Amino acid sequence: MAAGTPQLPPTVDPRSGFCRETKVFHNLRDPLPLPPESLPLSAASFALSLIPSPLPAQPALVDAATGAAVSYPDFLARIRNLAAALRTGAGVSRGDVAFVLSPAGLDVPVLYLALLSIGAVVSPANPLSAPSEIAHQIRLSNPSVAFATTATASKLPAYLPTILLDSPRFRSFISADVAAGAAAQQQPVEVRQSDTAAILYSSGTTGRVKGVALTHRNFVALTAAYHALTREVEDELPPVVLFTVPLFHVFGFMMALRAVVLGETIVLMERFDFGAMLRAVERYRVTFMPVSPPLVVAMAKSDEAARRDLSSLRVLGCGGAPLGRDVAERFAARFPHVEIAQGYGLTESTGGVVGTRTPEESKVFGSTGRLGSNTEAKIVDPTTGEALGPGQRGELWIRGPTIMKGYIGDAEATAATLDSEGWLKTGDLCYFDDDGFLFIVDRLKELIKYKAYQVPPAELEHILVSHPGIADAAVIPYPDEEAGQIPMAFVVRQPGSMLSDEEVMDFVGKQVAPYKRIRRVAFVSSIPKSPAGKILRRELINQAVSSPKSKL
Repeated sequence: MAAGTPQLPPTVDPRSGFCRETKVFHNLRDPLPLPPESLPLSAASFALSLIPSPLPAQPALVDAATGAAVSYPDFLARIRNLAAALRTGAGVSRGDVAFVLSPAGLDVPVLYLALLSIGAVVSPANPLSAPSEIAHQIRLSNPSVAFATTATASKLPAYLPTILLDSPRFRSFISADVAAGAAAQQQPVEVRQSDTAAILYSSGTTGRVKGVALTHRNFVALTAAYHALTREVEDELPPVVLFTVPLFHVFGFMMALRAVVLGETIVLMERFDFGAMLRAVERYRVTFMPVSPPLVVAMAKSDEAARRDLSSLRVLGCGGAPLGRDVAERFAARFPHVEIAQGYGLTESTGGVVGTRTPEESKVFGSTGRLGSNTEAKIVDPTTGEALGPGQRGELWIRGPTIMKGYIGDAEATAATLDSEGWLKTGDLCYFDDDGFLFIVDRLKELIKYKAYQVPPAELEHILVSHPGIADAAVIPYPDEEAGQIPMAFVVRQPGSMLSDEEVMDFVGKQVAPYKRIRRVAFVSSIPKSPAGKILRRELINQAVSSPKSKL
């Protein structure tokens, strides 16, 4: 679909999308028609209907470690066979919750789409989670069946019926010989778009993990946007996506749907390793990677990345956390042929609702892009509740067809996050500029309260990682009797670096106002992060408060 400006009311600024009467920011993308909500339609059937025809010649799925591949015809056959076998051989029905605890593998995208196609609810979790964390997620989602591997099944409760993906039983489920007869005798499952399609778990960076209920309608709207808004690019290379983000996270979940809709090859890594990632880009001629900002930092600084043949790479889709201007510019200097397409979204918004669509938009460094089709936004003063205009900072509220149904079993948290008019309160401090580009300042709850000032940790982190002697960094609030809180930095030195705490504080102090200065430093071997690359500040805060060794 060609880019253009939608028909906007006269009260809406065509540059920023801001309506001076309603104080709402409108998207500046082409209108995106969606199927009628009353039409029975599953997220899987809609996504599979959008795969290019004739089917792509390149594989649908590839295992990065072994090179094992699944063609597109075989991929679609496996989905049909598994869907039929799950109904007859495992008794999985519409509305049943299926808990998935598996590392990324060739069977996982097949399983997701098969479950979605029969109206079952997909609920994937991190296979590295502790049993207590998994028990909490199971209490939230109340699954009737689980899918795991021999290595992960021991973390599941004994009472939960479990099917092992690496078992002969599961292999028989995707076998055409076993499933063909069952499929022929079954009536199609009628799935309503309002039905819950998935329960994904929030990262828990700001509190107890919650189960986010997303509907088939949410995924239909998301996949329609991917299908309609993808730029036509003439390229001699077939589109190949290397997954560096986990499939159980909303970022990986939505990227898997995107790849299927576009007929791309999905290259999967069972566990992430930076060197293995670089080798996979080289071996499989990867053209696109969804990444988090720490990975962009690593690529910009890594000597190994500079030595590898990454000439096939065209685009990095960056999300999960804000990407600093310095990092983006350093990456662009090293890899001028690679575009960094920025995006912003939450589990609660089914992933991306803001993004860049063109190389020109991607050059607005520091921004996560513009509002996507069918999406509206407000910037709200967190103190007064007043809606604000361009250039003014406040909490970002968003509304549109990808916004979640709510939190499973938590009406109070749902009411606090979703208002009666459908606005999702993101908890992120943001602003739109005069051209409708969104800039993320920080999480509202993570702002450091230094005396009468508010200090965004992300701003200081962007400065820190721009230092050549720093591999990674995080900033937290540290309690202080006089100031209330002071900014404290956890720093990972580059190999061979002898950087001191005084040098760290001086480096930052020269670039910020006095109240934003780093006043305490601790050197660590790594920064704890969620699978999406978000810094787990609560872990660092607990470490800082309990340890007397951090330097003033």
